Amino acid sequence: MAGENNNQAVRSYQKQFKDLMQAVYQKQAFFAEFFGGGVEALDGVQHNKTAFSIKTSDIPVVVGSEYNKDANVGFGTGTSKSTRFGDRTEIIYQDTDVPYTWEWVFHEGIDIHTVNNDFNAAIADRLDLQAQAKVQLFDNKGGAFISSVANKSKALADYTPEKVLALFNDLATEYVNLEAVGTKIAWVAPALYNAIVDHPLMTTAKNSSANIDENGVIKFKGFVIKETPDAKFQTDEVAYTSIAGVGKQFTGINTARAIDSEDFDGKALQGAGKAGEFILPANKLAVMKVTTTP
Repeated sequence: MAGENNNQAVRSYQKQFKDLMQAVYQKQAFFAEFFGGGVEALDGVQHNKTAFSIKTSDIPVVVGSEYNKDANVGFGTGTSKSTRFGDRTEIIYQDTDVPYTWEWVFHEGIDIHTVNNDFNAAIADRLDLQAQAKVQLFDNKGGAFISSVANKSKALADYTPEKVLALFNDLATEYVNLEAVGTKIAWVAPALYNAIVDHPLMTTAKNSSANIDENGVIKFKGFVIKETPDAKFQTDEVAYTSIAGVGKQFTGINTARAIDSEDFDGKALQGAGKAGEFILPANKLAVMKVTTTP
């Protein structure tokens, strides 16, 4: 973005805006871990409905009971007709089209006579602020998406130590029975977060990771705990749990540009794009939410 652009009719900022969004997303998105730690962003995309296609396979892994040592399996009368490894499973991947499901825009103006700042510095500032605003939008959409794909819903009647402990024991059991592999994360609303920090189990005598002075906790009952604003949850929901990296969040940037305006002496700063979220059906089993009564 360095250099003068006042005399250019159009200046494209698609690549810069993509890089800004990805950098801000990694730092500010509360649900980043759910979506693999970042947003997949493409610049210069066309106005179409499909974001991209991915290769998926829903064929389970078959584990044979034992190696067959029969004289007529793979040898003797079974030569070229059998195998000692057991039945063979053919692995086939399907192409899955992933659609965009929502859009975003921004439209601002920078007048040379009133901006009271270097023109290029103003553009850089506004692109950065727009990236932060869009990441917040992504986070809100991400929370709604997690809620919509949750495989199970757990009820929490109140925040007493007994109920909170019973909840997380139940959740921990669910993930053990799923034989889920990966980091378990719990995004929790402030009231539940404080109940965890204040829980009698969170003591140094039990080698707890809680810090009462800083009101901080790292793990509880095997879950990485992330304090998350109430606004990120849907109505009457106070927590989401998942294995990290089970989903994908993405955006396609149609345009991000500064263009000469006919209405004032300066440039209009414009941006538009499409976005969406995706999770494999099998991965939904690892997503749960916690509800409470107001």
